Amino acid sequence: MNEFNRRNFLQASAISAAALASLSICTDAQASILPRKTKVKVAKGEVILFQGDSITDAGRSRDKQKADVANNQPGLGNGYAWLAAGQLLVDRPADELRIFNRGISGHKVFQLAERWQTDCLDLKPDVLSILIGVNDIWHSLDPNLNYKGTVEIYERDYHALVERTKKALPKVTLVVCEPFVLRCGAVTDKWFPEFDKYRAAAKRVADKHHATFVPFQAMFDAAIKFAPPEHWAGDGVHPSSAGAALMAHFWLKAVGA
Repeated sequence: MNEFNRRNFLQASAISAAALASLSICTDAQASILPRKTKVKVAKGEVILFQGDSITDAGRSRDKQKADVANNQPGLGNGYAWLAAGQLLVDRPADELRIFNRGISGHKVFQLAERWQTDCLDLKPDVLSILIGVNDIWHSLDPNLNYKGTVEIYERDYHALVERTKKALPKVTLVVCEPFVLRCGAVTDKWFPEFDKYRAAAKRVADKHHATFVPFQAMFDAAIKFAPPEHWAGDGVHPSSAGAALMAHFWLKAVGA
């Protein structure tokens, strides 16, 4: 990692640590939320890929000179993927990890599939982390978008995507992140109980394919006991800096990285 990127990630780590220091009370809930056993062992020289929608995207650069270079902050965005990557690279500077972000705002599972060859398979990740699902329900609730998705379509397409991935990359280690919302902003009662079915579907995908599951909804459900939902995600969907820092912290703990 060059000196420019090293400075970026030292700064990222400091931001994450500062945010988490103010949220340390939430870590008391970790024991009951995080998996007891971790499955991911990130080895030296491995490629880690974060995939998903706007929550993963988090304003990442589309400039190929930035997005296609591993461990580059503009290419990793300003959210949990950047903060998790920063912590990994600071903690393991000699391990030659290569980390990328290919989240795209607004995407649903079928849109991941449409770009999967270029944005996943060609990168040959050793560890693939996917967070997808909020748009699959959100867009179905907006009549102006004319999207007729269902939880059955979401689960079917998700299984197909993972099966395709494992066929092309049989040694890939899969991390499935739980889709989440907080009850504020755009998230109203009409989201429920349907949204909980999407969460359950993601867990079934993880279980069927022996993936590590990162329980983000359970994490935020615990976090709102200590600060209101708006503190973590003002619109109920997109995390604040505090929410992103908490996600990065739990992602690292859940995968054992």
